[in-house]
Amino acid sequence: MTQLCAGRTAIVTGAGGGLGREYALALAAAGANVMVNDINADTAAATVASIETAGGRALVNTGDITEHASAGAILQAALQSFGDIHAIVNNAGMCRDRTFASMTEAEWDQVIQVHLKGHFCLANHAAGYWRQQAKTGVPVSGRIINTSSGAGLLGSVGQSNYSAAKGGILSLTLVQAAELARYGVTANALAPQARTGMTEEVFAEMMKIPEDGSFDLFHPGNVAPLVVWLVSEASAAITGRCFEMFGGKISIASGWQHGLERDKGGRWSAEELSEVIPELLTTAATPDPVYGS
Repeated sequence: MTQLCAGRTAIVTGAGGGLGREYALALAAAGANVMVNDINADTAAATVASIETAGGRALVNTGDITEHASAGAILQAALQSFGDIHAIVNNAGMCRDRTFASMTEAEWDQVIQVHLKGHFCLANHAAGYWRQQAKTGVPVSGRIINTSSGAGLLGSVGQSNYSAAKGGILSLTLVQAAELARYGVTANALAPQARTGMTEEVFAEMMKIPEDGSFDLFHPGNVAPLVVWLVSEASAAITGRCFEMFGGKISIASGWQHGLERDKGGRWSAEELSEVIPELLTTAATPDPVYGS
């Protein structure tokens, strides 16, 4: 494999298995130093062992990405070991699925904590580091790669907590891209479809490995080349985008946009809105259906 990421250092969260493991393996194969972060020390160590066996450089880290001070320690550990940091790949996640009317506060809080706050903490420390580097005249080539989902783009029945977190991550990505460009940092999001610890049981039949040896559409490794490219210098001009990837398909999602407007030049009455809103709806794009609806 081309050493597209030679000399670059990336922190990958949730890298003990699934998508995160494939990202870590591919980044190391492309020449990157990889901090393998996962709450499961054994699986993180297994990922690092695979990287080192292949001749790559990686370190295990089990720090808590949902606690701000702990996330700062993760970044410092990467800096001390590798001397610099070029990319944060926010991948770690979990699910607590339930219909909205039945969802508990704890189920809501747990998912928001791991996904949305987990995306904030580590990237926040990295952004501060890159900003300081830029202010002192050091060239910066930083990358934030966030993980959203089709649930974040369209919603998903039985996953209001997960959908809200993943939608929030998309908006966070837009703001990061706008604010951090001046420091030499890009921010992009992924919406991958792949076999992971969160999906392989729920969608076991649909996502099973083909027995005939044909292309495995749901293999998490299918998404890894995109992560390698986004971490590399080649993606320097791309920011504020969400990439959807499934099997051999790749696309760039199009989010909320301003639609056709009607301006009265004054305050509308509720009765008038009963006429104008149906007119506006005739020109508005029909949203794609919510997953599971």
